[in-house]
Amino acid sequence: MKTALLVIDVQMAFVHDDAAGAERSCREAEANIETLLKVFRDRGDKVVHIHHHGSDADDPFNANAPGAVVQPFAAPTDGEAVVVKHVASGFVGTSLEEDLRAEGVERLVVCGATANHCAESTTRSAGNLGFDTIYTADAVWAYGATGPDGIVHDAEQIHSVTLANLHGEFATVLPTEGVLKALS
Repeated sequence: MKTALLVIDVQMAFVHDDAAGAERSCREAEANIETLLKVFRDRGDKVVHIHHHGSDADDPFNANAPGAVVQPFAAPTDGEAVVVKHVASGFVGTSLEEDLRAEGVERLVVCGATANHCAESTTRSAGNLGFDTIYTADAVWAYGATGPDGIVHDAEQIHSVTLANLHGEFATVLPTEGVLKALS
């Protein structure tokens, strides 16, 4: 089965959030993304980089903002596809689905940021579109948030609930080690 790795929003805005002390989950996510990139590249499998560009000039992901820059370890190499999105899902308003289908890709491995936003939205879309989707549990991360009811949810809770929401419904959720086994 032809497989593609989707590397979602691994951009500097998150490095800036981390440096500002934002509470986040899965500190090992970047190292696991780097492992996935190496394996896919070594195998000659397809890698697709999905980058968010916000339309608001004050958005840290605005194309002209320092936060939109790709984190160096996840920079695309020659020949790797780059999809620019302006909403949460990498499939909305882009040619991602058409490009993947044209290349015969049937299975997707998802990693990147954030677990409960763009990585989740893209995974839900992929599942709904019929792709065999694997969501890499320890190659994504989440940040803490306060709900509209004032309840504070820590980053680990948000991460865990995201995994629970996706597994078996839109994707198979596996740690990096499990993804590597599934690919061999």
